[in-house]
Amino acid sequence: MKMYVGNLAWAVTTEKLEEIFGQYGQVDDAIVLTDRETGRSRGFGFVTMPDEAAKEAIDALDGQDFEGRPLRVNEAQERAPRGGGGGGGGGYRGGGGGGGNRGGGGGGGGYGGGGGGGRGGW
Repeated sequence: MKMYVGNLAWAVTTEKLEEIFGQYGQVDDAIVLTDRETGRSRGFGFVTMPDEAAKEAIDALDGQDFEGRPLRVNEAQERAPRGGGGGGGGGYRGGGGGGGNRGGGGGGGGYGGGGGGGRGGW
């Protein structure tokens, strides 16, 4: 079972997460997510363990104070797919529109238009 582990102190590493959860059984995978530009922890991570061990870890660790912060531990939920927006366009000399993450490019428009797609998102 994959678990979400939130409200982590900034100093908590993947190794520390493995150590904490390892008290409850075999840890198949663990990761603390970091900001890709700064390398700093984003304050949450994921741990994968066999179902019974994971349930025991959730019961034991959810709400427990760890390095000054109460942990949030629960079964990870699948993320809803993020759809992209379409592009729009038109008008006499108008430009086209954007597009979202994985979205289509924009439409052109009229006589001098044209637009770009691109990566929206956040």
